[in-house]
Amino acid sequence: MKDVFEACRLSNPDDGFEALECVSQSLNKDMYTLNDRIDGIAEGLNTFFLIFASVVMFLMQAGFGMLCAGSVRKKNVQNTMLKNLLDACGSGIAFFVCGYAFAYGSHDGPIPREEQNLERPSTFIGSDSFFLIGVDNYAFWFYQFAFAAASTTIVAGTLAERSQMVSYFLYSILLAGFVFPVIAHSVWSIEGFLNADKANRLFGSGMVDFAGSGVVHVTGGLTALIASKILGPRKDRFHDDLGNPLHTPNHIQKYSVASKYWVHSCFGSVASVAALAAMTTTLGGTSGAITALGTFAYWSQRRTGETKFDVSYALNGCLSGLV
Repeated sequence: MKDVFEACRLSNPDDGFEALECVSQSLNKDMYTLNDRIDGIAEGLNTFFLIFASVVMFLMQAGFGMLCAGSVRKKNVQNTMLKNLLDACGSGIAFFVCGYAFAYGSHDGPIPREEQNLERPSTFIGSDSFFLIGVDNYAFWFYQFAFAAASTTIVAGTLAERSQMVSYFLYSILLAGFVFPVIAHSVWSIEGFLNADKANRLFGSGMVDFAGSGVVHVTGGLTALIASKILGPRKDRFHDDLGNPLHTPNHIQKYSVASKYWVHSCFGSVASVAALAAMTTTLGGTSGAITALGTFAYWSQRRTGETKFDVSYALNGCLSGLV
């Protein structure tokens, strides 16, 4: 500040007003430079937060992999782990080639506030930006890919020990490349008929889905329900041909316990209230585990007269609470 004043005074020694105008112009220039730096830092922090949240969410792949490994017989552990790997691989390729284009097209990224509450045409699916041509917001693509991969891997446990490798790989491509993008386009795209950020909302309200409870989990859950109906129960896994219960291998509890520390829920969708979302998710998981464990203990005591505590019920309750 002192250097600016001295420079302006020396350049205008006989005119005080000119010196003050010089100081004002210099300060405005510095202010614009400072604002540009602040905007750059804010953009960098937003990008880092989005990538960090995407990585945390992608860790669900590891969690579901161990959960599936803990739900099958030992001879099928390698097979089910490979299928979980194919979830991520198939989803990544499909979402790069056409999934993102179907979901968002050229509208890459969250809807700016100045573009909200405007009349928008409702389209069934996106029609451009295939192979990410013309897309600049790669962090948002990575974030949406993590969602697509999560919706795909939800079904992995349903298909365990009852599907061929090639058919499972094709399923993951189809779900991440077409099924999930159509649903994501309907709810999250600015041209989706369920989007709540445009003026012509469905029923005047649209649909608000912050972290994928409907777009991701309902999509994966309904797909799993349909798949389980088609495939039927696993043979010789829980009961033999006479209906006698089979022994649970030791590796199942080990993998299942490990999965608890890897299955995460997403808090990146609500960046403004991330701390509250993280706290709520934590309390949901802990409450779910205690509730499920207590319910099973009460049920076993009423049924057999002996109180039993089963770790698998606690883990599934925790996972349900997180979701």
